[in-house]
Amino acid sequence: MSRFRMYPTAAQNAALLEHCKHARFVWNLALEQWSMWTRDKASTPGYVEQCRQLTDARATFAWLRAGSTMVQQQALRDLDQAIRNFYTGSHRRPTWRKTGRHEGFRVVGPQASRIVKLNRKWAIVLVPKVGWVRFRLSRPVPEAKSYRVTKDRAGRWHLAFAVVPPPIPAPGTSEVAGLDRGVTVSAALSTGELLLCPGLSEREEARLKHLQRRLARCHRGSSRRRRTKTAIAKLHARAGDRRKDWVEKTSTELARRFDVIRIEDLRVGQMVRRPQPKPDPERSGKYLPNRRRAKAGLNRGILTNGWGVLIRRLEHKALGRVEKVNPAYTSQTCSVCGHCAPENRESQAVFRCVACGYRANADVNAAVNIAAGRAVSARRETPAWISLKREPQLATSA
Repeated sequence: MSRFRMYPTAAQNAALLEHCKHARFVWNLALEQWSMWTRDKASTPGYVEQCRQLTDARATFAWLRAGSTMVQQQALRDLDQAIRNFYTGSHRRPTWRKTGRHEGFRVVGPQASRIVKLNRKWAIVLVPKVGWVRFRLSRPVPEAKSYRVTKDRAGRWHLAFAVVPPPIPAPGTSEVAGLDRGVTVSAALSTGELLLCPGLSEREEARLKHLQRRLARCHRGSSRRRRTKTAIAKLHARAGDRRKDWVEKTSTELARRFDVIRIEDLRVGQMVRRPQPKPDPERSGKYLPNRRRAKAGLNRGILTNGWGVLIRRLEHKALGRVEKVNPAYTSQTCSVCGHCAPENRESQAVFRCVACGYRANADVNAAVNIAAGRAVSARRETPAWISLKREPQLATSA
């Protein structure tokens, strides 16, 4: 999906927010109809019936009639597709759209191609009932049949065209690479390279903590609280932009360099779920205090390093060349002799095999095992594959 930054005027900003409000209202109303279904009732109205109801509602309410019919109908179509995805098991259950969090709408058909290029840096797009809105030409505009206009929490408007870019062709070198994801090191390659996802700097982290403390002291609904939330959202948006840029560049480089890329078969969505509170056996009716806090730190590290989005973009660009390997004990298995034991992992960064004495970076050793497709099915010490007596050495990383 090709996304561009939009720069609407003050009047256009208000009109775009009205479109978002209408799309959100129609979505939530249709979602409420679908959520009220029970086994003892008839089926809820589908997309066609809801479009008829929308026509009646527009004839009754002037504020709804002032909006775009296309925007409101596409909200119904998006919900219909979300419900279909939920029943097929590919997506979660559709949720309510909230003000300030879900700001956006979709435009389809011939109106999606009404774009005029002003110069090499700027172009304008015709949004229904809004007018010509400027956007920055950061890349060539693709040919698309629809686009989506969104506003993030930092107050930035974006224009995203629904196109699927072609995959990157394989280099033809027959080279296989293993990719190990971590929290301290974002990604380690079997070639010895350690990749770090950029985040906020120390000064930005200190400012974020200061703003979060200020937010805790603000009164709800005050202007000071609104300004503080906007400042926090800008910092989070800056970190998100850096993470997305790193993911795009890293996935493109890996798809161009290697024919086959092997990764751990991890369910990131389940790994970052909030844990259930564990009861304290010493105090009746109380819960252990630190379990949720430690899990929240791990979840934050996983999301900050972009585990899921990196593999998703890699599968898009290296289509059919990404293989998933069983992650069982890849970090405890020696990549030289195959000995598996918990004692092999000296620390988070150092791996030392107790059988052959091989020393290396722990993440690189795991990446080598992933590249070879090695994994064990049980916690046990495996016999050495190769009998070697060598001096301990530390693998260098680029």
